[in-house]
Amino acid sequence: MSRVYNFSAGPAMLPEEVMKQAASEMLDWRGSGMSVMEMSHRSKEFVSIAEKAEADLRELLEVPDNYKILFLQGGASSQFAMVPMNLLRGKDTADYINTGYWSKKAIAEAKRFCNVNIAATSEDTNFTTIPPRDSWTLNPDAAYVHYTPNETIGGVEFHEIPDVGDVPLVADMSSTILSRPIDVSKFGLIYAGAQKNIGPAGLTIVIVRDDLIGEALPGTPTMFNYETHAKAGSMYNTPPTYSWYIAGLVFEWIKRKGGLKAMAELNKRKAEKLYAYIDNSDFYNNPVDPSCRSWMNIPFTLANPELDSRFLEQAKEAGLVNLKGHRSVGGMRASIYNAMPEEGVDALIEFMKSFEQKYG
Repeated sequence: MSRVYNFSAGPAMLPEEVMKQAASEMLDWRGSGMSVMEMSHRSKEFVSIAEKAEADLRELLEVPDNYKILFLQGGASSQFAMVPMNLLRGKDTADYINTGYWSKKAIAEAKRFCNVNIAATSEDTNFTTIPPRDSWTLNPDAAYVHYTPNETIGGVEFHEIPDVGDVPLVADMSSTILSRPIDVSKFGLIYAGAQKNIGPAGLTIVIVRDDLIGEALPGTPTMFNYETHAKAGSMYNTPPTYSWYIAGLVFEWIKRKGGLKAMAELNKRKAEKLYAYIDNSDFYNNPVDPSCRSWMNIPFTLANPELDSRFLEQAKEAGLVNLKGHRSVGGMRASIYNAMPEEGVDALIEFMKSFEQKYG
């Protein structure tokens, strides 16, 4: 069977070049006689893999020297707790921007540790917009400001980094990291689950400024303290070694493809193609305000929702899979991360055209 175009929101498709390289190295990584998944995380072989991956990621994102990059387990959902545990630093309030499903998850967890000020929300538009920056009610005494640059379920995205003054800015970049260049120096902390633009599930990247490390809440478990991992080079315990290795291959692939500037050009073009088709059709609809539409996750509905199951069945037959929208919003969703080739988006548009001609 030939490979399909996988539009899953995560775990998402990986670059074919990366998987072929991983397959060729599966039983014997570069003459070691071992698979990477069999190696000791403290062996010279794996240490070389880990150091190269971190160096490449630091280069791609132009991470300043006064930031640590941590390779952790637990997914981005663990960071919903780890952020307040580590960043409150004697304060009792944090600001959160609520733009959808994942923002609400982060807010609910933070409330276990501090007073949460909802500085802005787009709930009144059913999370189809981004609250304008001049409407935010930030607390100057907040320990940090947390936001979700891209909401995978609602398909809304910030296209600029918000200015929050001297208060550390924290971002859940799980679904947007490495999709374009960013200025890391504008953030106190960035975290991202790997399973969208980085690699397989099981790995979480945290990029944290040095001055925000070392003042965790009393009673914070050792494994939830950023200082633990920063001091140990992310090897306090056995890290997710194989996911780390694959992430390193993905970083190399991005560099070969021209870096984050090239990724941004490709991702913007893919998204614009799909939105243009949807907007010019009476059969499909995207509910998100055009000013804040996601490049990564594009939800859409059919004029007749009774056709949804038929659309999904026929799409699968055409080699287009995992297009079902999240259960909380319904409809369809096309996730088009870095590894989704432009040909995949073209194939989806062609299928949507033929389906519309048949049932519209």
